[in-house]
Amino acid sequence: MRQTLAALALVLSVLWPTAAQAAAPAGGRVALIGVPGLEWSDLSPESTPNLWRLAGQSAVGSLSVRAVGRVTCPYDGWLTVSAGTRSAVGYGCGLPPEPVPGTAGAVVPGYAYLHQVARQKNAGTLGEAVHAAGECTSAVGPGAALALADRTGKVDRYAPSAERIGPGALTACRVIAVDVDDLIRPYVTDGRLPSVEESLTPPQRAAALRLADAKVGAVLDALPQDVTVLLAGLADHGAVPHLRAAMMRAADASGRFLGAASTHREDVTILPDITATMLTVAGIPTPTTVIGVPWQAGDSRTGGTEAARTALVDADVAGQTIRNVGGIFFTTVAALQVLFYLTAFLLLRRGRGLGGIRVAAPALASVPVSTYLVNLLPWHHSGTPVLALVGGIAGAALLLAAVALAGPWRRNPLGPLAVVAGVTAAVLAGDLLTGTTLQLDSVMGYTAVVGARYYGLGNIPFALFATSVLLLATAIAHRLVGRDHRTAAVAVVAVLGCSAMILGGWPGVGSDFGGVIAFVPGIAVTALLIAGRRVSVVKLGAFCVAGGVTVMAIAYLDYMRPPGSQTHLGRFVGQVFTGEAMEVIGRKLGAMLGTLLNPNLMPIVIAAAAFLVYALLRPGAASAGVLPAAFGHSPALRAGLIGTLVSGVVGMLVNDSGAAVLSMALALGVPLTLSVGVRVLRDGAGRYGDAGQESASSSLVSRSS
Repeated sequence: MRQTLAALALVLSVLWPTAAQAAAPAGGRVALIGVPGLEWSDLSPESTPNLWRLAGQSAVGSLSVRAVGRVTCPYDGWLTVSAGTRSAVGYGCGLPPEPVPGTAGAVVPGYAYLHQVARQKNAGTLGEAVHAAGECTSAVGPGAALALADRTGKVDRYAPSAERIGPGALTACRVIAVDVDDLIRPYVTDGRLPSVEESLTPPQRAAALRLADAKVGAVLDALPQDVTVLLAGLADHGAVPHLRAAMMRAADASGRFLGAASTHREDVTILPDITATMLTVAGIPTPTTVIGVPWQAGDSRTGGTEAARTALVDADVAGQTIRNVGGIFFTTVAALQVLFYLTAFLLLRRGRGLGGIRVAAPALASVPVSTYLVNLLPWHHSGTPVLALVGGIAGAALLLAAVALAGPWRRNPLGPLAVVAGVTAAVLAGDLLTGTTLQLDSVMGYTAVVGARYYGLGNIPFALFATSVLLLATAIAHRLVGRDHRTAAVAVVAVLGCSAMILGGWPGVGSDFGGVIAFVPGIAVTALLIAGRRVSVVKLGAFCVAGGVTVMAIAYLDYMRPPGSQTHLGRFVGQVFTGEAMEVIGRKLGAMLGTLLNPNLMPIVIAAAAFLVYALLRPGAASAGVLPAAFGHSPALRAGLIGTLVSGVVGMLVNDSGAAVLSMALALGVPLTLSVGVRVLRDGAGRYGDAGQESASSSLVSRSS
């Protein structure tokens, strides 16, 4: 078995080429220049001539500086470079401590605290790797010393600032780091960053930028010509995260975008990538605990420094817009969902408003996929990106609802459901196959600014993908069951469901760990119910175990690839072997429990669940039999909705997004199911339902007329 998995891993390493595989160790010199707080919007030929000139000589990209908290202070940024994994000191949020000079080099004071109290056991990974290779480290400034210190806190050569660099200080060692803190230092008050977005006036920030630019120029002049230069704005400057500037001056890099396999983006990198890049350029083996991969100049040309700057500033604008709109958007979605169920409850009890409910249901269910379709438009280039984003989402939702209700399929009760579910499934599948450009910077996706995910299938998109695939599969199965092809109907659910599950969980494509665990029982329950079989608690538990086994098998295949080519799935297997997995699981469990009190998500869960339960227990009083009518017309739909609920509940329990998974599954599945029942009632139960539904629907139709 192990030999078979090894062979598969070898094949997969060929099928999944990465930038890390393409970046062979150079065995050269590397210098990291850290300018905490630096954004692309800061750069211009007039105000920052040295930085502008370096950008023109380099591959350029955005740096997502997220470490542990919502914002990253300079201490945490430099510490993350040292550790090669996201790290935080655990108290305050300010500048690194001033090193204590020694007879040779310097020592970072209180370094033992990081290991013994702050539990940052990976601190010193970069410095240790350099020393293990027989090389020395040269640091300029406190942050640089923190980044290059070994596990004892020692750096071999040290200068307090760029102005005090001695002769030969930047030529003696092959691994160099320089802390240019002139831009960030004016922000720090009482040892901490301010809790406001921008505490400096524009003239004050411009003055700090000029100082930082001058020091960068002096460092560049002092560096040997054969040094690969990395420049990173490796920290935030206030209470709001931003994408920061990243540059790499190396052979054949200029005029290209800068990315890494860690983000699967050719213009975005993360902090731990800096660690891997420095070691790779210096020809030093990268420790397995480093989660980053080397920076890589992409294939796309920038079109010049000004064009690159504009594109990278736009990326930050898009991320900031999504971040600012997200809370209001989900509040609005929750309010609309609650209002829909309340209105439907009142109208259906009185036998009124069937047409309105029939229109509102698919319109409401079209909103989620519209948050991705809007990214086909350049909304963030407009002068009012918020209005363009909201207007685009609303327009796309109304258009999709109109198509669902106006086409020839409108005469079939399951027609609008199939259209909305089919479009949702197709958009997300296509997005996964083309690099997830639609989920990036989407209100129901993720942003590089926040830095929780950069590619693949996010938790909310998973809920929508699983729900839409199961509903689409059951709409197809409904026709097959009606023609007495029950085996074929089960096969459709299995094939569509498993294809979507593999696509969502495959490393480098969907890379969704919890999604696979949740999707497997949803598919199995749906298929079993369509086959006419009962689902017991034991069977349900076995399906959940099967989901866990499936995702661990995929993760193990990923783990058997080279470390630089692994995704977070493979790294989790490594954490299982090293005993770190429980810490990861505990952190995700805490995040999941926190979502159960989310005011934007739980109202959707409570309202939808209450409506479902009451409508099923008291169909005549709650909804005039609309749900029994839908299930009487299509038992396959009942199976699909139950499978969706199973996936949603399991997904809520195994993902750190928690309630977001179940709420979005309900937000898509329940309105579409209601639309089917309303159409069945309007057409008359004699065509679709059994005797019980015929009585309820006949009564409702007579009251409506």
